[in-house]
Amino acid sequence: MDALDRVVKPKTKRAKRFLEKREPKLSENIKNAMLIKGGNANATVTQVLKDVYALKKPYGVLYKKKNITRPFEDQTSLEFFSKKSDCSLFMFGSHNKKRPNNLVIGRMYDYHVLDMIELGIEKFVSLKDIKNSKCPEGTKPLLIFAGDDFDMTEDYRRLKSLLIDFFRGPTVANIRLAGLEYVLHFTALNGKVYFRSYKLLLKKSGCRTPRIELEEMGPSLDLVLRRTHLASDDLYKLSMKMPKALKPKKKKNMSQDTFGTTYGRIHMQKQDLSKLQTRKMKGLKKRPAERLTEDQEKKSKRIKNN
Repeated sequence: MDALDRVVKPKTKRAKRFLEKREPKLSENIKNAMLIKGGNANATVTQVLKDVYALKKPYGVLYKKKNITRPFEDQTSLEFFSKKSDCSLFMFGSHNKKRPNNLVIGRMYDYHVLDMIELGIEKFVSLKDIKNSKCPEGTKPLLIFAGDDFDMTEDYRRLKSLLIDFFRGPTVANIRLAGLEYVLHFTALNGKVYFRSYKLLLKKSGCRTPRIELEEMGPSLDLVLRRTHLASDDLYKLSMKMPKALKPKKKKNMSQDTFGTTYGRIHMQKQDLSKLQTRKMKGLKKRPAERLTEDQEKKSKRIKNN
């Protein structure tokens, strides 16, 4: 049995708190990411991992030592690091003659690899190469996806889901306009994925809504899709299963639209609108001829009823 699989009884309060954080919860913790260098990572791949770690802080762990592992052949080392650092997302960087400047991005389910996608770096501009002001640590990004390719094939659909999981940060209830400080833009075009990072500037516009400008912040990556390891439909469905306690209870005659607006349906008895009291004004007064016809109709109804 593996050392991390043993049932450990805490001896101190600190150890007890540590184990309680890792216990299954209805609302899970924020997903952390681990960034790992391969045994033959070059300077480009190392700098990419450092830049991605700068975007992920404080929800990331950067391993500085080289680790000789091949994710598509043996996943045990990744699963070991995932359990050790309590990370459900990972990015692995390597470089060799067959696959130069290689990145593998993936996620875990129950400390086992769920799915991962291999990407090749064709062009890279680092954070330090762009001399602009950067966003503070822990800022939640605005994610934008452009291109029909993200909805055409299963590989690109899963890649989009992976990127959202990797960069979205903590789940928040409310967002203020000044809190939107930087944008991560992903464009899928002609078999490539263009990753750009922009700082969002709010300028004076002469009205209440500010004018928005984008200033490139870095990093900038041109990526090409290589190998994929996708989970089966059943396992993927199981990983997305929601606990019964979190499922919203259905309320009768209540519905919501795509924007979250709640609508209610009210059941009322049939109303006689002829007895409705309207505003009294000369223009709405009945003429003598109309009154005569109404009186005649009432008399005829009484005769029929009798």
